[in-house]
Amino acid sequence: RDNRWERVKLAYDAMVLGQGLTAESAAEAVAESYSREEFDEFVKPTVILTDGKPTATIGENDSIIFFNFRPDRAREITRAFVDPDFTGFERAKGFFPVHYVCMTQYDKTMPNVTVAFKPESLTNTFGEYISRKGLRQLRIAETEKYAHVTFFFNGGTETMYEGEDRCLIPSPKVPTYDMKPEMSAYEVTEEVLKRIDSRQYDVIILNFANCDMVGHTGVFEAAKAAVEAIDKCVGRIVDAVRAQDGIVLITADHGNAEQMVDYETGSPYTAHTTNVVPLVGIGIGDRQLKEGRLADLAPTMLDLMGLEKPAEMTGESLLR
Repeated sequence: RDNRWERVKLAYDAMVLGQGLTAESAAEAVAESYSREEFDEFVKPTVILTDGKPTATIGENDSIIFFNFRPDRAREITRAFVDPDFTGFERAKGFFPVHYVCMTQYDKTMPNVTVAFKPESLTNTFGEYISRKGLRQLRIAETEKYAHVTFFFNGGTETMYEGEDRCLIPSPKVPTYDMKPEMSAYEVTEEVLKRIDSRQYDVIILNFANCDMVGHTGVFEAAKAAVEAIDKCVGRIVDAVRAQDGIVLITADHGNAEQMVDYETGSPYTAHTTNVVPLVGIGIGDRQLKEGRLADLAPTMLDLMGLEKPAEMTGESLLR
C-alpha cells in the first residue's frame, strides 16, 4: 500500500510465472520462513510444488477470487492483474484478461473486476458533516497510514470534502521498520506543528504508524524505540494545541506494541491484540470520558465542538 512495487512483483511472479522461493507444502513454506527468522508478517511469496513443478500458475481467462476485504492492502496486486495501463512494474507476460472477483470494492476506478459485496452508501460521516458546517479540516499521516485518515475515515470513499486538506509524508524505504522504528514520525510532527501554528484548521486528524507497523516486526527493542519516538512527538503536538486552547483526543483502533512476546510459546508476537484501547482527552476541563466503542468517537468530537450529532450516527458522546 506504500508503492513498494518490488514486493508486489515477487507475489505476482510467483503466481503467474511460478518463480521465486519454493516448497512442497504451505506448512513447509512457513517452517522454512521461520527458520530464517522471517515471521508471519514477512513470509515471502512461495511457490508450492507438485512433482517438482509449480502446482498451478495464473494464465489467460483464469478466475481469481480475492478474499481480502481491506482495500488498502488489496489494491496494488489487484491492479497488476486487471489494469491494462498498469505501470508499477513490468509484467513478463504483459496484460492478459482474467475473471477477477474482489471481495469488496477496493477502488471504484478499478477496471475489469466484479465486486462480491458492494459498498454501503454512508452519509454524514464526521468529515462530510463538519464540511457542511463550513469548518476546515486537515488529514495528515505518513504513507503507510495515509488511507486510514482519508479513505477509511471518510467511510470508504475517496471523496475529498470542501475545506479538507490532506498532507502525505513518505514512509522510509527500508525492508522492515525495525530498522527505522521512528519511521517518519518526526517529519509528520514538524509538518503538523506548522499547520497548527497556521491556525487555519478547526480539526486535525493525524495518524502515527509506528506502534502498529514496528509492533508487527516482533522486535522488542525496535518497538520500544518506536513508542519512545511517538511519546516525544505526541508531547510536542499536545503542547502546541494546548497553547491555542485546543483539545486533543488520543486513541487507537487496536493494540499491538504492548505485547511483543507470545505468553505461551515465548516467541515474538507480531499480531494485533484484542486489548481495550485507551481514549485520552486533554483540554476537556472537568468533563470525564466513559467507556465506549469506536462508533462513539465522532459523536464525542462533535460534542466537544458544540455540534449536535447527525441522525445517521449510531454512536453516543462519551462525555459525562
